[in-house]
Amino acid sequence: MSARPRSLVTGGAGFLGSHLCERLLREGHEVICADNLITGSMDNVAHLLGTDGFRFLKQDVTEYLYVEGRLDYILHFASPASPVDYLRLPIQTLKVGSLGTHKALGLAKAKGARFLLASTSEVYGDPQVHPQPESYWGHVNPVGPRGVYDEAKRFAEAMTMAYHRSHGVESRIARIFNTFGPRMRPHDGRVVSNFLIQALERKPLTVYGDGSQTRSFCYVSDLVEGLFRLLLSNEVEPVNIGNPAERTIRDLVAAVEAVLGYRLDVSYQPLPVDDPRVRRPDISRARAILGWEPKVDLETGLRETAAYFREHGPAVR
Repeated sequence: MSARPRSLVTGGAGFLGSHLCERLLREGHEVICADNLITGSMDNVAHLLGTDGFRFLKQDVTEYLYVEGRLDYILHFASPASPVDYLRLPIQTLKVGSLGTHKALGLAKAKGARFLLASTSEVYGDPQVHPQPESYWGHVNPVGPRGVYDEAKRFAEAMTMAYHRSHGVESRIARIFNTFGPRMRPHDGRVVSNFLIQALERKPLTVYGDGSQTRSFCYVSDLVEGLFRLLLSNEVEPVNIGNPAERTIRDLVAAVEAVLGYRLDVSYQPLPVDDPRVRRPDISRARAILGWEPKVDLETGLRETAAYFREHGPAVR
């Protein structure tokens, strides 16, 4: 029997999942990438096909989920994750957060595998505590349009902790804050991809509200490092993984202009319903428990992401 760790990544053909598959392979894992390709893409993992230890499984994790053989780790990243996707796919988003998490946890229990849940800063909703520590319970509208994602992830956290307490499943919960980098979909509705595609097409940048709302942008390589450290840690309680460098959306406009080297027009549009006014992680626990903090600054990350879109973005070829 192979002594290599064997890992299942649900949502492995997505933006974050594909980077995580790469990291696990570099760390010597065998990797099974499961994805139904609703929002993921084979383009994200095409370079891994044929790699020793990598296998792709087309699978809807809300249905029967089983993998033959040993599993050491299950990393549950399956879910629509951008507003465009979860507003278009509300039922699927709720199902993958509930049924999908249940089935992935059941598999972890059966295999004796360690389980890592990709949760989100959206569990904090439109926060009344700033910055957001893991002890904050959040301010979420359960019946608003964004509630399908927020509550799916909150339920997934509750289910994960129930399996840990009731069945002894080794579990880890990562609350992921705004992440960006190569392999984002060009028109996925997230602000970084929106701005870069619009800027590369020399179109006005769409700013919702007056641009004073804040986000904290973490480059994907930093995020994956934090996730890997969490996976190998002994921490059961949720851990924020994100960049505490808070920026307004107007700051992001200026950063895109600086990276691309030209001025951009801005088109102001009404703020979406329940859009958070502020977002900034308190990463004290990640620093203390994981010895982790982000290293890549916003401008460097934007340059790398812009280069990717220039090469791969269908709208800017």
